[in-house]
Amino acid sequence: MTTTAILFPGQGSQTPDMRDDVERVRPDLLALAIECVGEDPFLLVQEGTRYAQPAIFCASLAGWEALGRPEADFMAGHSLGELAALVAGGVLSERSALELVALRGRLMQEAGERAGDGGMLALLGAGAAEHAGQIAALGDLAVANDNSPQQVVLSGSKSAFGAVADAARELGLRPLELPVTGAFHSPMMASAVPEFEAALAGAELAPEPTPGVTVISAVTAQPFDDVRLRLAEALTMPVRWREVVLAMHDRGARRFVEVGPGKVLTGLVKRTVRDVELVSA
Repeated sequence: MTTTAILFPGQGSQTPDMRDDVERVRPDLLALAIECVGEDPFLLVQEGTRYAQPAIFCASLAGWEALGRPEADFMAGHSLGELAALVAGGVLSERSALELVALRGRLMQEAGERAGDGGMLALLGAGAAEHAGQIAALGDLAVANDNSPQQVVLSGSKSAFGAVADAARELGLRPLELPVTGAFHSPMMASAVPEFEAALAGAELAPEPTPGVTVISAVTAQPFDDVRLRLAEALTMPVRWREVVLAMHDRGARRFVEVGPGKVLTGLVKRTVRDVELVSA
């Protein structure tokens, strides 16, 4: 059998029809989301991270369900997608993970509002991964998402974006400011960490994941070791997605299945490795 990796997307993958998909495939999960968030997050996705994250989480698990919960050798998630990957890998229950996602989204949005002036700037084009570090240093920005050789996202104060964007253009890259509510995966998210750590401390983890399944951390690009620690670190640390894909490919993965809304991760895999089969729900 082909070694398979299942991928769970992060914020930015939302689609207009994802609520309908969840209601059709997992109406119980929709009800649980409304309970955990206190409102229907799908109707408020445009209001920010606090609603987008639980909505995408639910849509990802519904996509996995729609495919028949396919077996896989690896699971991985981009940013908030890590929590869905941990559910699919048998590490977290759906309720525990959804409660964490709802809290995570709220804390990240509040941290962004509290810090002020925070944003994210994508660098697109050949050499993005190669030059991201030196470009980020010009504006004291953090490398937030190392997505593929041709796409890296920087995070930090928007006041630095002008000079950084100019430097990116000089290297032949295309800068693009993202429509987000904060400087995610950067030190500007530090105020969100303590309360999230406290919630993680009380979350119940399975003693062992599903046999035969390895869940890869986007913080380390290695199999999860300390789940609570890595999920807390993920708020301020970069998403090493390019390295995650390479790590699974090096371990033999040749079939990559994206189960959430959209096809963002499928595109990133295509730009990172060759000789693979790509499937999206």
